[in-house]
Amino acid sequence: MKISYSQAINKALTEEMKKNKNLICFGLGVNDSLKFFGTTMGLEEKFGKERVFETPTSENAMTGIGIGMSLYKNPCVMMHQRLDFFLLAMDQLVNSAAKWRFMFGGQNSVPITIRLIVGKGWGQGPTHSQSLQSWFAHIPGLKVVMPALPSDAYNLLKASIRDPNPVIFIEHRWLHGVQEKKIIKKNVRKQIGVSKILSKGKDFTVVTYSLSTLEILALKKTLNQNNIVFEHIDLQTIKPLDLKPIKQSLKKTKKLLVLDTISHPVCSIGSEILSQIYLDKEIKLSKPPILLTLPDIPSPTSSFYTKDFYVSKKDIVKKIEILTNKKISIKLRDDIIHDVPDLKFKGPF
Repeated sequence: MKISYSQAINKALTEEMKKNKNLICFGLGVNDSLKFFGTTMGLEEKFGKERVFETPTSENAMTGIGIGMSLYKNPCVMMHQRLDFFLLAMDQLVNSAAKWRFMFGGQNSVPITIRLIVGKGWGQGPTHSQSLQSWFAHIPGLKVVMPALPSDAYNLLKASIRDPNPVIFIEHRWLHGVQEKKIIKKNVRKQIGVSKILSKGKDFTVVTYSLSTLEILALKKTLNQNNIVFEHIDLQTIKPLDLKPIKQSLKKTKKLLVLDTISHPVCSIGSEILSQIYLDKEIKLSKPPILLTLPDIPSPTSSFYTKDFYVSKKDIVKKIEILTNKKISIKLRDDIIHDVPDLKFKGPF
């Protein structure tokens, strides 16, 4: 029986709440009708209203409460349905949670996991679809994870919850329905800060995370049919950033494509990867690396504009053709719906 991304998160939460009787799960949408994309289904019934509860819409206040509870030996998983509005709580996160352990000489820590939802979809526009993971990655004292597949979401959420310091756990809204045959359990203590090699290849190295991992996997069969075999590295964690597998791969392929398709270009995760590669004198590329991002403008709402704003399969294929000097034979529809993951998608939540 297959398991979805949302079910994997639910499974991780259930197991960790059973394991740690002090763990608290709260936030916006925890107990609404959709149960936070299905990820909190059954938690209140199993663990009670004192450990699983909804909060008023006051991002700054609820974040302060979560930090306070974490300091007093109640590790928390706090949930926000949109990263955009979590910006109201940045002072609590940056000036309290991220710095507490350092300011007090390691005497206290803040074991809080903050789940944030990002991503395009259904014409949500400039204030409801921002992916600002590079903001969080810039802050010392924070870890930032963005898994793409159900098994990785399961393992990384358990690792985040057990981490004694704050972790930002970012989920793209299009991933919750992604399925795998089964959960592959791994050593939880060795998950954060480790990239994952999804496939070996010789023609070029592609680096992805979150939704972009699914975007290149959707093209893999077609590329193989065109005699193009890429080496695929899924970051999983963007802070700390594991560059070792990327550098090792580039010594073989000598060509790099970074798909940072949910970010804007300036100071992005992708641009950080390129800068680190350029600074390594041992890396000799045969072609200039390619970074594919969103344009440096706010996300539009109208589908008339979003079709040219978001990165498409055609955009990715064109970059691969440049990188490999090969013409790729592929049929791509221009009329396909681009602002929802599939035709079953009926709303932004």
